[in-house]
Amino acid sequence: MAGKKRTDSKGRILKDGESQRPDGTYRYRYTDATGKRRDVYSSRLVATDKPVPGSKSELSLREKEKLINRDLDDGIKAQVENKATLNDMFHLYISGKTKLKQSTRSNYIYMYENYVQDTLGIKQIKTIRYSTVYSFYCNLIDNLGFKPNSMEIIHTILHPVFQLAVRDNFIRTNPTDGAMAEIKKTYDWEKPKRIALSIPEQEAFMRFVSESRTYSKWKPMMTVFLGTGCRVGEIIGLRWEDCDFENGFISINHNTLYRKYEGDEEARFHITTPKTDAGTRIIPMLSEVKQALLTEYNLQLEYGFCDEVIDGYTGFVFQNRYGSLYSAHDINRAIERIYKAHNEEEAAKAQKEKRSPLLIRHFSVHNLRHTFCTRFCENESNLKVIQEIMGHADIETTMNIYAEATALKKQESFARLEGKIKIS
Repeated sequence: MAGKKRTDSKGRILKDGESQRPDGTYRYRYTDATGKRRDVYSSRLVATDKPVPGSKSELSLREKEKLINRDLDDGIKAQVENKATLNDMFHLYISGKTKLKQSTRSNYIYMYENYVQDTLGIKQIKTIRYSTVYSFYCNLIDNLGFKPNSMEIIHTILHPVFQLAVRDNFIRTNPTDGAMAEIKKTYDWEKPKRIALSIPEQEAFMRFVSESRTYSKWKPMMTVFLGTGCRVGEIIGLRWEDCDFENGFISINHNTLYRKYEGDEEARFHITTPKTDAGTRIIPMLSEVKQALLTEYNLQLEYGFCDEVIDGYTGFVFQNRYGSLYSAHDINRAIERIYKAHNEEEAAKAQKEKRSPLLIRHFSVHNLRHTFCTRFCENESNLKVIQEIMGHADIETTMNIYAEATALKKQESFARLEGKIKIS
């Protein structure tokens, strides 16, 4: 004979695992995905029950059971027991990324702690939806002035953190999927277009630096930038031992960053490996580059060499007046002062000579690398050689720059053909 079915105070039959406590609240007992016994409670058995006066609005017991059983069937940690926050998942994620470069790790932690930790980070991960992420991204842009590069960093951090939560069965889907694509569409963001100085701009810039009593000290460094296409951190950290004058090569084997690492009291210079494996390379010295480096070397023979020691590295080529390394910010400020001084002088000359002035557009040190690459592409058709000299990890990057550079050359070539091909 079948046992008597348990009922609640209203005579309703209770399912397996359900019970009603003396105070009238309902309990459901189940075994979670790890085999642990758990209990959930509600003041109502079903959704149509009236809320108990003074009780907070919540799901009924049967509604909670449905969610729990759905999660258990899918192998997901039950929503009602899943208390993990985004901060919890980030700490789990970053602790497992032991192979991250120290510079990358420090940057991720800095960005997360300053912009995510106290806002989105405190939310339980089960409550975060696509709309939550999208709203968070919009807030960073609208209220904190985030630009595309900064948003890409935030997204690069959050996407794998949520992906870890998916793989560990905390959530079903990654709420950051598609969020950046929608942001780019909403804010009409395109990948920032690289700017290369035109040949007249480049010539005017270097001529002004060479002839200026104020800025001529920058000529050796600017020559090396425009003659090698190196990244700013590679030039800042260039050492005399990396320059083989006898064989005419420069060895690029490390990079320099100015950053606060874990354990540092403040930001300082650090030596790190090149950005990618492709970054380790040998660059032939152009005669102008060799002469610029020798000029700098002879000056230092007279005034003294850089005695800065960074992570065991010494003998740096370029130094400021205090005998320390230049930062990228220092170089960018110098570039801005130079082109503004040139433009002011050129505008006055042009007005006096009744002609249009040759003004140099705003640019930064990163544009010097792109300028070299553009000149290289204009004169070299072997993409593999260009890729290796530039240290591009992806040939597509090289191909895009090559396409931009050669497109302009094609236009110039056809302009010279006007009237010379007898079409009509």
